[in-house]
Amino acid sequence: MHSLLERIKAGTLWDFHGGIHPADNKLQSSQSPVVDAGLPPRLIIPLRQHAGPAGDLLVQVGDKVKKGQPLTRYAKGRVVPVHASTSGTITEIGNHTVAHPSGLGDLCVILTPDGEDEWGERNGKADYWNLERGELLERIQQAGVAGLGGAVFPTHSKLDGRGQLTEILIVNGLECEPYITTDDRLMQQYADEIMDGIRVLKHLLKPKLTLIGVEDNKPEAIEQLTHHATDEDVLVKTVPTKYPSGGAKQTIELLTGRQVPKGGRAVDIGIMVLNVATVFAIKRAIIDGEPLIERIVTLTGDSFKKPGNAWVRLGTPVRWLLQRFELQPEAEQRVIMGGPMMGFTLPHAMVPVVKATNCLLAPTQAELPAPGPEQPCIRCSACADACPATLLPQELYWYSRAKEYDKAEKLNLMDCIECGACAWVCPSEIPLVQYYKIAKDDIREARAEAEKAERAKQRFEAKQARFEREKAAREARHAEAAAQRRQTMTAAGGEDPVAAALARIKAKQDAPITAIAATAEGLPDNSAVIAAREARKREAEARRAAKLAENANSETAAAPQPAEAIDPASDPKKAAIAAALARAKAKKAAQAGESAEPVTAEVIAAPIADADPKKAAIAAAIARAKAKKAEANGEAVSAANGTAADAGTQGDAPVDPKKAAIAAAIARAKAKKLAQQGDSAEGALTATAGTSEPAATQSDAPSAASEAVDPKKAAIAAAIARAKAKKLAQQGESAEDAQSEPAASAQTRDVAVAKSEVTTSQSDTAASEAVDPKKAAIAAAIARAKAKKLAQQSERISAEVENAGTQLESAGTEGERAPAEPMQSDAASSEQPLAVTAVPEANAPVDPKKAAIAAAVARAKAKKLAAEAARAAETAAEDAPSADRTTTR
Repeated sequence: MHSLLERIKAGTLWDFHGGIHPADNKLQSSQSPVVDAGLPPRLIIPLRQHAGPAGDLLVQVGDKVKKGQPLTRYAKGRVVPVHASTSGTITEIGNHTVAHPSGLGDLCVILTPDGEDEWGERNGKADYWNLERGELLERIQQAGVAGLGGAVFPTHSKLDGRGQLTEILIVNGLECEPYITTDDRLMQQYADEIMDGIRVLKHLLKPKLTLIGVEDNKPEAIEQLTHHATDEDVLVKTVPTKYPSGGAKQTIELLTGRQVPKGGRAVDIGIMVLNVATVFAIKRAIIDGEPLIERIVTLTGDSFKKPGNAWVRLGTPVRWLLQRFELQPEAEQRVIMGGPMMGFTLPHAMVPVVKATNCLLAPTQAELPAPGPEQPCIRCSACADACPATLLPQELYWYSRAKEYDKAEKLNLMDCIECGACAWVCPSEIPLVQYYKIAKDDIREARAEAEKAERAKQRFEAKQARFEREKAAREARHAEAAAQRRQTMTAAGGEDPVAAALARIKAKQDAPITAIAATAEGLPDNSAVIAAREARKREAEARRAAKLAENANSETAAAPQPAEAIDPASDPKKAAIAAALARAKAKKAAQAGESAEPVTAEVIAAPIADADPKKAAIAAAIARAKAKKAEANGEAVSAANGTAADAGTQGDAPVDPKKAAIAAAIARAKAKKLAQQGDSAEGALTATAGTSEPAATQSDAPSAASEAVDPKKAAIAAAIARAKAKKLAQQGESAEDAQSEPAASAQTRDVAVAKSEVTTSQSDTAASEAVDPKKAAIAAAIARAKAKKLAQQSERISAEVENAGTQLESAGTEGERAPAEPMQSDAASSEQPLAVTAVPEANAPVDPKKAAIAAAVARAKAKKLAAEAARAAETAAEDAPSADRTTTR
């Protein structure tokens, strides 16, 4: 470094690669002094005028501010505040178009000046050498100083220098951009203040050497600087005019011969480069205590009537400046902010002046023609020859256009200084710099997103690590607590319950698992499980059947009566057998009664083949009821008859006892014969129904066997028919014993018989639950046939009773002549107990009138019996089809 300093002091200069020599056009504005642009009626102050984030607002709409008062708050980092350019009132805060190539808007403060231009508090430090480094940097930041050479990088952050030492301080006054003369006029008119700023920086940075670089096309500025640069370590260096010698890297290479490494900064090699306008702003901030609220702006171009340089307040609308300096616009007038090489065309004139605004160029079409249409690249390499950064502009163009940014980065795209030399020399008029700017913006955005994602990843990993630590600590605590519990429980009970539970779980897991077979389709074979389930069902049904049979046996033993109930869970065949056994028992009982009271069969002879099933069923029920009554109450009937005979003999007129006994015996014999015929009809119909179903279908209910009949309802209908038939038969018997037996006792017997028949019907219903529906239908048909047969027989009975009455009258006239012995023998042959009690006095006189009355009563009761039988048959016929229909539904 010492040899380098010696060479620099000896006047050695270096050169950089490439560069161009466009027409400078500086004399238009450099010959007149800097003037004050004045105070516009409205100031538009953007909150972000530097390369960094904007600060927080400190004012609100309606606030009155002083000149130099901060509008935003500064903070650590690259945050730089903005200040009120004059005193006035905040009238609006909102988005407004700002000075940017995109033409987009940003948050701005609208300040309406009050015309007083009154300064706020200023705290200058002329004895800056007494301030610490940190305080100096803070004052520079509070003043809002940023790089005024075009990059607008926060000066306080740049001077901090990453804590590295600065050996050479370079003040850049080259100002190589054509048309721009702000630095030239600043050095001509304010050289002394520039030197004060250099001294502040020397105190701050402690450099070994300070160089002021100026191009040789600014002789007046060189003269003024040389006159005021009286310090031994400050040198004014004149360099040849060449574009872009004003670039920081190019200036370093020109004055020191050193190159900034790829991707690095000048401070990395111990060099600090600051624009001359920035140095002037530092002097104002530290010594005068004035923030950066104005700057010199060059207004040039052939469209201006009076081109020159002016002090312009930050936030001044460009339109007002153009009018103030008498712009003479032509058709499609362009206004460029910056120079012709690195500037950009404004979208409209209502754009404010900001810290980066160094020139407003309003050229005519003849002076600066608009670029022509873009042509294909001819690979002439002129751009590569002109590039001061020794890049390959044509390759960067291809990759930037194709958005292959990774390849463009490998070719050091980010080292491009966007000077525009490549586009200036391009014969195809390709706007190369525009492609590079877009590509660099995309790359920066991608990097920002990657950095954001990386930070999020780091936060997530830190969070996961913290969770893992907490989990490990928690598990350790739980393990320790569990160990303590096991130790306590082991000491108390002798066995570790946790270990025992774990052992049971392990044994259960180690137990062999029974494989389940699979079918051909790959589905599990559950046949074994289904078979086991069916076996269990059968066992349960068998248990229920046994229990029901046991209950039935106990009921039979307690009340001996013919029960037709069977186990509902048994087989239908067994139910049929039980029913047949019941009928056989009924027949046997009827035969026993018949042997006790023989009567000639010729009295009641009727065909059964054409019997009605309903009436046949009623007749069968009557027969069974009479058989039961004959078994239980045979002797009582004889006694009652005897009592009736005795009562008959106590009348006033004498009655022939033989004739009365004969009439009663005939009635009883006919009833028994009717029961026998009902049983025979029931057996015949049962056999017919068991052999062929069509025989049952010939009854009043068509196709009863083929239809689905509810067994319960059919059994109930049959039971009702049997109960009615029994009641009818009992009423017939009560007609025989009307003179000796009270009506109340007859009703009591009727009720008892009906209750027993209902019980029987309930048992029949329980038995029919498990019977086949076809057999139930056959049973219903049989019942209807019996009922019909009973009606027919009742009609015949009434006719025969009338004939018997006639015969009895004739017998009354001949009875006196007939001997008593044959009558007694007949009575004995028919019913011995009745003969014994009915004729206590063989020679007693008989009253013919009473005998006639008895015969009339018998005939009336017989008629009543026939009518009730007919009604019972009709009721049974109505009930049975209704049950059939209900079952069908």
